[in-house]
Amino acid sequence: MRRIVVLTSGGDAPGMNAAVRAVVRRALHAGLEVWGARRGYWGLVRWDVQPMDASSVADIIHRGGTVLHTGRCEAFLDATVQERAARRLKEEGVDGVVVIGGDGSLRGALALEARGVAAVGVPGTIDNDLYGTERTIGFDSAVNTVVQAIDKIRDTATAHERTFVVEVMGRQAGFIALHAGLADGAESIILPEVGFEVEGVVERLRRGRERGKLYSIIVVAEGAASGYDVARRLAEYGIEARVTVLGHVQRGGSPSAYDRWLAARLGAAAVDALVAGRHGMMVGVRGEAIVETPLEQVVAARPALDRSIWELAQVLSS
Repeated sequence: MRRIVVLTSGGDAPGMNAAVRAVVRRALHAGLEVWGARRGYWGLVRWDVQPMDASSVADIIHRGGTVLHTGRCEAFLDATVQERAARRLKEEGVDGVVVIGGDGSLRGALALEARGVAAVGVPGTIDNDLYGTERTIGFDSAVNTVVQAIDKIRDTATAHERTFVVEVMGRQAGFIALHAGLADGAESIILPEVGFEVEGVVERLRRGRERGKLYSIIVVAEGAASGYDVARRLAEYGIEARVTVLGHVQRGGSPSAYDRWLAARLGAAAVDALVAGRHGMMVGVRGEAIVETPLEQVVAARPALDRSIWELAQVLSS
């Protein structure tokens, strides 16, 4: 292992920069040459690749986004494009690739691995929806952003004695909604893994009013329903609700301390694996231990949401 390429792909996540920094400096420490591909897989397709040194990743550990930029490269779904990218990597003397991103990004890593390029994935997505790791880089920061937003919404909800529906991101996974909803004492948390029954939400709201509660917060994951759809359904029962869609604000901002810690460990672990001759897998974390999961398993499965946490939230907010 002499030369590696690192790239960030798909949706950005707080902590990606910390991961890039860890990859670059760990690789340099091991005596490797490091290149960065810009704008995800587009960097390989267009060969927009630049050498990186220790100074190129200085002063980025606390910054959101990614200094390498990112993007969704539909062209890379084409097998001929994948083959061309793998061939160019070999021609340039690249021995390994570190891909930081989510499910689609790691499918690209698997495609390179199948074409003879050693690839290791690093889980970087706010959705926390990757099999093989308990936490993904960016998830903790996104949850904290949601909690801070709901704390502010709670103030105006209390002042006006209103019900607010807060829609959060997560694609088809409800991890952000579940963790933020529990942390903020939401009256109802609507998840794609559980389903949405408006009658149950209405009953919980009415019980809250009966015991003197002046406001209510409902957190809905985008994969379960839109916030506006939930508000319309509540209106059918005579309940007026305001809607806040947090959107891409959840991806931005300075990464949390945990995400910086996680990114540093996983970025370094990816390089260590390549140097040791281990590839075709994703590095993840279980507790505080680094674990490795084959990319084939990562892209074929989804982590299960712990329904007992949702049930606990229901009890604590009743």
